[in-house]
Amino acid sequence: MAVSDHTKDAFLELKRKKVHRYVIFKIDEKNNEVVVEKTGGPAENYANFAESLPKDDCRYAVYDFDFVTYENCQKSKIFFIAWSPAMSRIRAKMIYALSKDRFKRELDGFHYEIQATDPTEMDLDVIKDRAN
Repeated sequence: MAVSDHTKDAFLELKRKKVHRYVIFKIDEKNNEVVVEKTGGPAENYANFAESLPKDDCRYAVYDFDFVTYENCQKSKIFFIAWSPAMSRIRAKMIYALSKDRFKRELDGFHYEIQATDPTEMDLDVIKDRAN
C-alpha cells in the first residue's frame, strides 16, 4: 500500500507547523494508496474530529492533542487512531489492518496509538488519560 506525498506532507504540517489539529486518511482501493480525506484547522476541537470519522467505514487518523500537565506545563502529543467500526465491511477491516504497520512507518512521530471499533474507545477521556 503506497502512501501519497500529499499524505506525508499533511502529517508533517500537523507535526511540525501545527497547521492542522487533525488529519483523517482513507485507503483509495482503486489506486492502492493512502490519501488525505480531511484536515481540521487548529481551532477545531476533539468533538469536530470525532464527528468527522465515518460511522460505517475504516480510517486512519492523527490528532494533535494539546494539554496542560499536572506541573502546569503546556504539552502536545500526537495520537494515531486506527478507526475500524463494527459496522464497516470485512474487506475494509482487513485492508486497514494489513496496511497499518507500513503506514505508521511512513509517517514517523506518533506518541500514542489507539485501536478503536467504537466511539467510546477513543473518547476524549481516553486521550487525556493516555497523555498524562
